[in-house]
Amino acid sequence: MKVFIALVLTFAVASAYILPDQSAFNDDVDNVFDEPAFIEDMPTSPVLSGRITNGNKASAGQFPYQAGLSLTRGTSNYWCGGSLIGSTWILTAAHCSDQVSKVTVYLGSTARTSAKVKYIVTSSSIYQHTGYKAKTLANDITLIKIPAVTYTSEISAIKLPSISSSYASYDGSYAIASGWGRTSDTSSTSSSLNYARLPIIANSVCASTYGKQVITANTICVSTPSGTSTCQGDSGGPLALESGDVLVGVTSFVSKSGCASGAPAGFVRVTSYLPWIKERTGISY
Repeated sequence: MKVFIALVLTFAVASAYILPDQSAFNDDVDNVFDEPAFIEDMPTSPVLSGRITNGNKASAGQFPYQAGLSLTRGTSNYWCGGSLIGSTWILTAAHCSDQVSKVTVYLGSTARTSAKVKYIVTSSSIYQHTGYKAKTLANDITLIKIPAVTYTSEISAIKLPSISSSYASYDGSYAIASGWGRTSDTSSTSSSLNYARLPIIANSVCASTYGKQVITANTICVSTPSGTSTCQGDSGGPLALESGDVLVGVTSFVSKSGCASGAPAGFVRVTSYLPWIKERTGISY
């Protein structure tokens, strides 16, 4: 969902992380795997633009849990997505929140520039997983606390998987990824929220592309048919089961070859972090 939008205030797309050489992800010398990259580390376009690559435009209220995040790191501002999981909590990616001093949270609109509700919070409201490691993509998950929001038809929380289904694989299920990310590896400007229906694949299939050091039990992957994928600006956003609107993934990485390369897209597997989320937010099902 390649979605960056041209604004009066231009958002700089930060490339704050440098991944190790591809060899660092290889399981052995006989296998050469595709190199993954956090989506925000992908080469940037001179035009900030946006929607999921080859996705569809969302209608008002279709994804009431979708959050937009404008984050400040040093002197740069950049965009990520997030999911409203409770009246005071947003779930997003750690590679979005790392070293961030301020976050503006947008809720309730498909147009990135006209949110129904907007909150500004500082680093004291950011709860990044302490096990996050940029070099290995591990534990790429963060909670952000916001003032309590009133639910409406356009703003409401998405359910988490129940604790009893913590070990469900979801292989073969379809899921919906949404966000304001770039629409292609070269980009075109859009101001609307977009989404894509994507098939969840087995971790063993995903590992054949990226290797077992990247694809762990904490990862969930989708195939990207016809180059339909998440992209810059979608990081941290939701991957929700098509049946039942349950949050199963947090947008994390794609192939370094490009968002539309056809390689699988990777997400943080939410079921792996249900105890962590419950401990910090009290939210569980």
